[in-house]
Amino acid sequence: MVSREIDELIEGAQDGDHRAFEELVRLTYQDAYTLAYRMTGDEEDARDVVQETYLRVHKGLKKFRGDAQFSTWLHRITANCANTFLGRKVRTRTDELPEDSVVVDLNPQSDPVHRADVGDLRRQLTDALRSLPPKLRAVVVLRDIYDLPHETIAEELGITESAAKVRLHRARKRLREKLYPQESGRHGNEGDQAHAV
Repeated sequence: MVSREIDELIEGAQDGDHRAFEELVRLTYQDAYTLAYRMTGDEEDARDVVQETYLRVHKGLKKFRGDAQFSTWLHRITANCANTFLGRKVRTRTDELPEDSVVVDLNPQSDPVHRADVGDLRRQLTDALRSLPPKLRAVVVLRDIYDLPHETIAEELGITESAAKVRLHRARKRLREKLYPQESGRHGNEGDQAHAV
């Protein structure tokens, strides 16, 4: 069983076995990378986040006592690293839309084949997630993809639980507007009443 194997690798790595730590990284890398990519929306950024994640895992592994599953602990560290990384990135850089950008009609009614293509729908969702500001993207990824409770999300992001809920509401609303622009237009503004959080 993989979880038993991971437990054994953790014990070995805690005892200073470098091969055990390398194998632990190999077995868990994809999960950490997937979360980092979903939070950053960029492959290179995700790799940087994962590198920082495993540095922190290596430093903190001796303190890991197994009170939570290793995967949960790893997700928390990854989310924390991604949040820190995105905070630094927002302060130092802004992305601009290239002048030669092509505007694509993502309305499913425009092309029935497009609607049936699961891969294309996945790409649309990924693009919609990437279009969210990092603080909104982080909340929707942690809640809707990783199913973390509001309290844990708030703790990881250093915000209040109510702020986490407001951000989640805003993120979901923006995703709906991006993925279903005609429906959003019909419903108008649905009382996004809270101030910036």
